[in-house]
Amino acid sequence: MPRQKYRSTIWLNLFGLLRLFLVKPYPQATVRIFVNGQSAETKTDAAGYFRVEVPTEKPLDAGWHTVRAELSLKERVVIHGEGRVLVPHPTPFACISDIDDTFLISHSATLTKRLKVLLTKNAHTRKPFEGVVAHYQLLAQATHDPSTLNPFFYVSSSEWNLYDYILEFSKKNDLPEGVYLLSPLKQLNEVLKTGQGKHMTKFMRAVRILETYPNQPFVLLGDDTQEDPTIYASLVEHFPRQIRCVYIRQVHGKNQPKTRDILKRIEAVGVPCCYFAHSADARQHSIEIGLTASGHQSTN
Repeated sequence: MPRQKYRSTIWLNLFGLLRLFLVKPYPQATVRIFVNGQSAETKTDAAGYFRVEVPTEKPLDAGWHTVRAELSLKERVVIHGEGRVLVPHPTPFACISDIDDTFLISHSATLTKRLKVLLTKNAHTRKPFEGVVAHYQLLAQATHDPSTLNPFFYVSSSEWNLYDYILEFSKKNDLPEGVYLLSPLKQLNEVLKTGQGKHMTKFMRAVRILETYPNQPFVLLGDDTQEDPTIYASLVEHFPRQIRCVYIRQVHGKNQPKTRDILKRIEAVGVPCCYFAHSADARQHSIEIGLTASGHQSTN
């Protein structure tokens, strides 16, 4: 059940967070997906997840498409819902962005501070970094056609438990609409480990995106609190022709020397980097290297 009220009450915020972790997997449940007049059926695995491919008579048009899902238990439909699938337009580039401490202030490097923010604030009282929305909107709008936007993929170590929370925050703060790839669900007894997922899985989710769109250049955005610099360096080394630029936010002072060394690896491949403390500097860098609508129009 989605949260309807956002009040600055510690106990209400605490309950609002904990209820996101009151989850129970349903193995071997039947799921049917409907899209564009076609459907497909599958069953959930032991952890409650499923993957399905829906055949279509012709390719879907570029843009967002509504997808309907039905969950059946013992041959009875018990719940249904809707989601959306993105077929990206042909655009100059796409963006892969981390979430925590990249655009959402989260204190990921310190567990106690991270938990305090999660437990005492909500999607309406959390704050993005100053200037980050303007930078992301600049990147999204850097296309030849004002009616289309460069797609955003948000890849994070945060769990699917926090999906509605993050989505509400993004909508409230006018961040570019995008596709979210998060970490596996955690249950209530794992709430203290939130955001502490295996970073290799984050790398593999980014690889999935790059392999799905092999002809698309990408801009990578992250921060220095955890493993983003290492992950992005590996992506650049595996996909050097697809990475247009790498942005890393300075958040954790102790990690700066290590991060600068890692970014030298990226620059050695010929991919520009911007290691910034303020989003205004990142935005100016994007303008200078032509990651704007006018920049792309002038080069084509």
